Amino acid sequence: MCEAAAYLYKEGREELVLEAVDQIEPENDGYRLVSIFGEQRIVKGRIKSINLVAHRVIFEE
Repeated sequence: MCEAAAYLYKEGREELVLEAVDQIEPENDGYRLVSIFGEQRIVKGRIKSINLVAHRVIFEE
């Protein structure tokens, strides 16, 4: 499987936003995340890092 967990980096910590993310789409001043289960979240900010081997995407405000 190629899903990733999405985290928001703020105040020196990473907070889990959504697990099993399989789609990331630009959305105004952020991104729309969609999981394999159909859950959706909007993250305001930018991508800080992507680690495909570890299945992690980190956003920051």
